[in-house]
Amino acid sequence: MNRIPTDAMVVVADGGGARVFRNRGDEKALSLHQYALLELVNMNDDGPAGSMPSESTGQQLDEATFAKQLADALNKAALKQMYAHLVLVADPTTLGRVRPLLHKEAQQRLLGEVNKTLTNAPLGDIERALQAA
Repeated sequence: MNRIPTDAMVVVADGGGARVFRNRGDEKALSLHQYALLELVNMNDDGPAGSMPSESTGQQLDEATFAKQLADALNKAALKQMYAHLVLVADPTTLGRVRPLLHKEAQQRLLGEVNKTLTNAPLGDIERALQAA
């Protein structure tokens, strides 16, 4: 995925949070700048996406709820034309939970996905993973 346009939104997430970046470089030279940090909020008002097995742990329920909240935020931003291009970087479980919840407007903006857990990684590691994908 070496072609990430200027101002593309790059979301690096796991089950507990997400870092939101914009590419301030161009398609040839990636330069990510973080502008938001998303965390699970109002978990008592919001439940997980889909049905969860009865033996699910509290952490699993929280992670599924965060995935739902993340997808909702991406959908709202797409519908408000807040980004033209999107790249998702997340662990397989989070990607699997977010993907089916994306509105067609968000799906159309999705340039690609990177199946890695990089939420706590240094910026350079994230940029290298995107350039290698």
